[in-house]
Amino acid sequence: MNREEILIANFQKVASALSAACRRSGRDPKEITLLAVTKYAKDSDVLTLLQKGLIKHIGESRVQQAQARWEQPEFARFNTVKHLIGHLQKNKAAKAAQLFDFIDSLDSLETAEALEKNLPQGKTLRTLVQVKLTDKETQSGLPLAEARKLVQDLKKLSHIKVCGYMAIAPQGATEAELRKLFRPLKQAFDEDFSNQPERYLSLGMSEDFETAVEEGSSLPRIGSKLFAENLEGL
Repeated sequence: MNREEILIANFQKVASALSAACRRSGRDPKEITLLAVTKYAKDSDVLTLLQKGLIKHIGESRVQQAQARWEQPEFARFNTVKHLIGHLQKNKAAKAAQLFDFIDSLDSLETAEALEKNLPQGKTLRTLVQVKLTDKETQSGLPLAEARKLVQDLKKLSHIKVCGYMAIAPQGATEAELRKLFRPLKQAFDEDFSNQPERYLSLGMSEDFETAVEEGSSLPRIGSKLFAENLEGL
């Protein structure tokens, strides 16, 4: 198989797994938006999936790296929805406000205010509040109670539209542990965004996205499974 064939097969395998997770949990696959994490992917691989029309929502972790890629003419011509999924420092808010359509890792009202201040005229920036699911000091996000308060505070801003929650599960967690972590967040999401037409719960990455979808995730973040060098282990 050539590289294009491998990438298409990777995508089909992920799409099949997402559909199976929906069947097991009685969900409509149309509820799921695949967020392709492109931060470690080769430009040529990302372009292949874009050219085939297989991905539209793109996740990047660093503002400068994303800017270097998505301002290139060969990338800029695609109608993508760009998400920042890495922690955003306040001093990068001006560039992020220009480049991204979503900030999925918001954990500060101060940062949100800096984003709004730097938005192009007429632009509304969609955001997700990041909830911290581990005790690791290196992981960003807020405890659930604080995240819920931030959601209410963000609703006071005119051009920041808060659309849901994002969380990163601990590496190596068992399926039972994942479900125990995901369920309170899904309950809070349902309570806080029940009347909002555009809403996203972003749980699950390449290693745990099927469990996350079964537990209510609508925006799984998948990178390594899409851009694997071969089909083994998919």
